[in-house]
Amino acid sequence: MKVTKRSEILFCYDVTDANPNGDPLDENKPRIDEETKINIVTDVRLKRTIRDYLYEYKGYNGTNGKDIFVREEFVKKGDPTSGLQDGKSRAKDFKENPEIVKNECVDVRLFGGVIPLTKDSITFTGPVQFKMGRSLHQVELRHIQGTGAFASKEGANQKTFREEYQLPYSFIAFHGIVNEKAAEHTGLTEEDVNELVEGIWNGTKNLISRSKFGQMPRFLLKVTYNESGYFIGDLDKRISISGFENEQKIRSIKDFTLVTEELVNAFKKNADKIESISIIKDDNLKLSHEIPNAKVINL
Repeated sequence: MKVTKRSEILFCYDVTDANPNGDPLDENKPRIDEETKINIVTDVRLKRTIRDYLYEYKGYNGTNGKDIFVREEFVKKGDPTSGLQDGKSRAKDFKENPEIVKNECVDVRLFGGVIPLTKDSITFTGPVQFKMGRSLHQVELRHIQGTGAFASKEGANQKTFREEYQLPYSFIAFHGIVNEKAAEHTGLTEEDVNELVEGIWNGTKNLISRSKFGQMPRFLLKVTYNESGYFIGDLDKRISISGFENEQKIRSIKDFTLVTEELVNAFKKNADKIESISIIKDDNLKLSHEIPNAKVINL
């Protein structure tokens, strides 16, 4: 079933002793607004989380007509010595046919993309767009040094040194919109949106790499509207956290309450324009105000 109604997504997750999104131009440090000490995570990082989950766990791996367009693929299939494909080579996997790309690649239906062709390129505007994610509190940057397992060079007694940057804790909120008008051009379906929601939640939970282990989804809300083109907007700015003494010393969701009063008031004010509200919530996360008429999403 095609997407015909606009919806908004609010997603909160936390990070413990990890680096949610390193900046390669700054020693791969977690991205932090130097003025406010707020942790920033790019929308690209969240989209990669979703893509990786759908590829690894939901069968979008190039079989049965289900694929991810933006992923690492070798020029010679399965041969890492052949090097990685560029965009034009990837497009040739789909006979340079944009319709085949849309039909098979869920990430293009969701996020759009540029399909490079031999003579030209075609751009699809993604129906699903996210703003930068931001922590709801100031964060503390930690610099960690240690020794590696191997010698600095063959025959040497001294081991190599390693260093990394991580955050003891960060509670991050993302805001996104599913645009029903752009969905007409990519062929986005309600099933795709359900896969998106699952990818956001379970994809975050399954980020089990050395730098990303320690991330957990805590709160996800999807509100669908019954009036075309309408949305409340800025859902991430309608929540905050309270109940702590020092925001840089927060270490767990048990250390604060998610303040949802302004969010709930916005839903009440716009009740006539809202078709449905769906949520997933960690049992340990405390809300100041429960979300009215919310249906629990079962993954």
